[in-house]
Amino acid sequence: VQLQASGGGAVQAGGSLRLSCAASGSIFSSHVMGWFRQAPGKERDFVASIRWGRGSTYYDDSVKGRFTISREQAKRMVYLEMDSLKPEDTAVYYCALSRRGGLRLVSDYNEWGQGTQVTVSS
Repeated sequence: VQLQASGGGAVQAGGSLRLSCAASGSIFSSHVMGWFRQAPGKERDFVASIRWGRGSTYYDDSVKGRFTISREQAKRMVYLEMDSLKPEDTAVYYCALSRRGGLRLVSDYNEWGQGTQVTVSS
């Protein structure tokens, strides 16, 4: 499976962005799709994930209530709607696939997209 993330950009604090992740190849109901982010000089951190089959969603506390992850199974697309953006949300955002069904750990994910930059100014 190859993943292609898009939709990043520069916005002011309080603004919104929608990230998209297109997947090529087969995704099964037991798989999990996730979004992670990495700020300069920091580790890659979990943002949100969604179970491909059930659609159950999981969020890091730092984005809960502001970000929404969703998927379109027929199109093999995953989205991250980001509202009320803050300067601390600035990072490169990556979409990823976990075949083992892991939810939050970088080590659970097998495939990674190339990343898309999100910059939030104050």
